Amino acid sequence: MEPVNRMRVEFTSLPANVAFARVAAAAFASQLDFTLNDLEEIKVAVSEAVTNAIVHGYENSAGGTVVLAVEIRKNTLKIVVEDTGKGIEDMEKALQPAYSTDPERMGLGFAFMQSFSDSLKVESKPNAGTRVTMTKVCARKASSPAGR
Repeated sequence: MEPVNRMRVEFTSLPANVAFARVAAAAFASQLDFTLNDLEEIKVAVSEAVTNAIVHGYENSAGGTVVLAVEIRKNTLKIVVEDTGKGIEDMEKALQPAYSTDPERMGLGFAFMQSFSDSLKVESKPNAGTRVTMTKVCARKASSPAGR
């Protein structure tokens, strides 16, 4: 059976926690031999997913919980960002670049997530929350026992 390393953290839906989530995910991802550019892309993708949960899922209310789960299996990083907020009414529209329900936002969150990961899956139900799953494969050989 192949070794798996995983972490899971829950935090309040506060904008200040976006920076925490991005650093936590990148620190965990650094167990694989990602380039610095890859780690920056991981940070951006996580920032976008967590920001979406806070801004759109919880409508900037500090009463929600965001879950960040990261898993390393062989040379693949899997990142899941989950909320139990209002969900996405129209998934097709939400995934379009430049679409946003907030006029102060550029609507590029999902575009960045898709661009900076090897796969992106978004599951959402109105009034039940959203789960964003991203994977990124490390092309270089792993540098830690967890990733071998």
